[in-house]
Amino acid sequence: MHSFTEENYLKTIYYLANRQQGEVSTNALAEMTATKAASVTDMLRKLAEKQLIHYKKYQGVRLTEEGERLALQVIRRHRLWEVFLVQKLGFGWDEVHEIAEEMEHIRSEELVTRLDTYLGCPQFDPHGDPIPTHAGQMPEMGYRKLSEVAMGEDVCLMAVLEHSTEFLKHLDHSHLTLGSTVTIHEINTFDKSVLVQVETGRTVFVTHEVAKNLLVS
Repeated sequence: MHSFTEENYLKTIYYLANRQQGEVSTNALAEMTATKAASVTDMLRKLAEKQLIHYKKYQGVRLTEEGERLALQVIRRHRLWEVFLVQKLGFGWDEVHEIAEEMEHIRSEELVTRLDTYLGCPQFDPHGDPIPTHAGQMPEMGYRKLSEVAMGEDVCLMAVLEHSTEFLKHLDHSHLTLGSTVTIHEINTFDKSVLVQVETGRTVFVTHEVAKNLLVS
């Protein structure tokens, strides 16, 4: 049995490793978890002793096969609970992350299996993130950022990289919803902001900061 804190570290290491495409530094973990570097080092030693990570001081961290398996289990539970909270309890997509952070630590396999079946075995959470399979497979999506799309190109909004309440509310206010098609009408060469037209015909100004946190296909 692993503590909630250990599960959170494994999940965070998984996220950072995939974002950086490599080993994760202690400083990156400290920043992500808002924890002092010394405390991070202590936890990494514990995880290494349990053979959940490969860790050498000053050389970064990576998950072992067992560590990755556990991380994907936590992520699967988190994303399934987010689907449940939005689809069945009527929460907004900007309200569910913190609640799912607590519920992801419920370890009953029977509960997770029944939850998955009850929801119709969803493949994506409300933010467009893929849900790992029961076997621990994480689908590869191959999305691009909206900030990388060329002028005149039609794309579909598929997922978000930023999950903060403020960001998601901003998207709602701008009528930028997942699953909708947008067309790049103008790209500002100075600040890389873009003017897009959504399928309803409305035009929306999107800053570069927002565009680089929107994933499209």
